[in-house]
Amino acid sequence: MQIIPVTYNDAVVLLELSRKTFFDAFSHLNSAADMETYAVNAFTLQKFQNELNNPDSLFYFAMVDGNIAGYLKINLNTAQTELQDPNALEVERIYVLKEYQGQRIGNKLLDFAIDIAINKRLTYIWLGVWEHNAGAIRLYESKGFKAFSSHPFVLGNDEQTDLLMRKEL
Repeated sequence: MQIIPVTYNDAVVLLELSRKTFFDAFSHLNSAADMETYAVNAFTLQKFQNELNNPDSLFYFAMVDGNIAGYLKINLNTAQTELQDPNALEVERIYVLKEYQGQRIGNKLLDFAIDIAINKRLTYIWLGVWEHNAGAIRLYESKGFKAFSSHPFVLGNDEQTDLLMRKEL
């Protein structure tokens, strides 16, 4: 597996990948109406172009045999969704296409994010994860992340809870 930076020119590919992986991960656990209501705002080309233009938001594709298998989004400084701590890195998104799951790609993307945080001499790395995403929570805990808070996440008309987890570096 190779990890390569996503560029502004990849915005359409990233948008399509994001939508597909999000729906694959969560549509079977949520109503179609809530998924579509969320998607109308979350998956727009303008939103992805804006994120790709932000120097403190970094995207990476996971490549397997020349094919995109998933992606990672990390945020630094004021690009972080909540804490906005200059001593921290946020992992905002890790998504892997269904056909590549089970190949430890998410694990490798998380290690990549941790390495970036260490190389930048940051104090900690943090993320939010849906409280019902047991597989992701197990992965994060295996890497030393611990829950420290929670926040609401609104999916359509459904208010859900994300656990906030952090790992000291």
